Amino acid sequence: MHTVQSQTYDFIFVGAGISSPFIAHELCRAGSNCLMIEAGPHYTHHTYPRNELDGTSQMYWSGGLELSTDAKLVFLRPKVVGGGSIVNQALVDRFDDDALDAWRAASGVDFFNVNDMDAWYEKAEDEIAIQEIPADVRNQNARIFQEGFEKLGYHLAPLHRAQKDCRYGDGNCCIECLNGCRIGSKQSTPETVLKKALAHGLQLVPETEAEQISENDGGVQVQCRDRLGRQMTYRGRHLILAGGAIGNSRLLLNSGYNRELPHIGHDFYCHPQYMNFGIYAEPVNAHIGAFQAFKSDDPGFRHEGFKLENVYAGPSAIAMLVSGFGNAHHRFMEKLSHFACIEVCTRDTQPGRIKVNRKGKLIIHKERSQTDMDRFEKGTRVIDEIFRSTGALEIVHGSFGIGLHLMGGCVMGADPVRSVVDPEFRLHGKKNIFIADSSIFPNAPGINPSLTIMALSKMAADRILRNVQS
Repeated sequence: MHTVQSQTYDFIFVGAGISSPFIAHELCRAGSNCLMIEAGPHYTHHTYPRNELDGTSQMYWSGGLELSTDAKLVFLRPKVVGGGSIVNQALVDRFDDDALDAWRAASGVDFFNVNDMDAWYEKAEDEIAIQEIPADVRNQNARIFQEGFEKLGYHLAPLHRAQKDCRYGDGNCCIECLNGCRIGSKQSTPETVLKKALAHGLQLVPETEAEQISENDGGVQVQCRDRLGRQMTYRGRHLILAGGAIGNSRLLLNSGYNRELPHIGHDFYCHPQYMNFGIYAEPVNAHIGAFQAFKSDDPGFRHEGFKLENVYAGPSAIAMLVSGFGNAHHRFMEKLSHFACIEVCTRDTQPGRIKVNRKGKLIIHKERSQTDMDRFEKGTRVIDEIFRSTGALEIVHGSFGIGLHLMGGCVMGADPVRSVVDPEFRLHGKKNIFIADSSIFPNAPGINPSLTIMALSKMAADRILRNVQS
């Protein structure tokens, strides 16, 4: 049965990750009638999955295993209310001149500069708590990272994290937050701006996937299907797409918008990340406590296009990354508590492309250039130095890359031939369809994108309100 809703909303949002709650908060506060549609479930503190397998299978598209066509990158794409603010490590950094200058050069958009972005970063930061992990609670994995950097003369810095009152003294572990924070410390959008938007009247419809959009009588229609297979259509005066690089591109392609905007799906980037393990004589227990405390802050690394962070993952993820079979694989897994972990994250240079086949199914073309591989190898050599300098008995390199921070596909630019979204956050040629999430990024910044998504969403909300009210 196909139901057409009779109500017409001022704004319909597709996706409930980082971007749309920031925009919805502003629009609802201004008195707009807003509906937000999200394909994933809406969890509470009491219902987050409590183990790694359930978290991965229930909170990611395709159970966390979406592959590039060459099967050399695995993309982790959240499918949950709160999106990346739920399943990622809540790292927040402003972009530097290097990142924003590259965006301005690629897009022709003037406000991509530090001075123009500063005020919007401040507005985003006002909505969340930002902390560093205190020195006295950093775990041994973080201490190994720090010791190696100091011995080798490299520069590091504490990570800025969107969190508050983690109560580490009560035995809380960062790794649990990868399935959602059960104590509400992580400053995910359900804990911050989404909560405020709901209090101002936002209607949230979870577990409902948008399949096609169309325009009619000066408004928009969103055709959806819920988890039980029931079809319904929602009507709105304006549409805000917030399904990320892959979700937005796929929806627009399946709705035929590429006939007017042929660049949809192009310029897809990510930050390929590779986990590396040092095995020590004494237990490291990298899974316990506050483990992701540091990042590299070395100008040489930035120039070379990579950064390092101390990280960790659950046992099933590590089992997939560690190579070998049978006894060889078992030998490594028996030593899991002795693993330290450092990740190299590369600044992507080779643009990919999001496509759909005749049935509307997703195809991700994403290859790594020689420059990308050189960056990975340089970062890996530094990690090996760190592990050796701190007494690792053995070093194990993860067997494949993980595509995180999915960006582009609906890039912002002044030229409608080479971009999809204009500097007012509208689809080129469309007055009532907007995008402000990571899909508008012109290229890969090499810096965690969360805070910039928030800042751009704040800017977009301001411009949408001015455009709609004028």
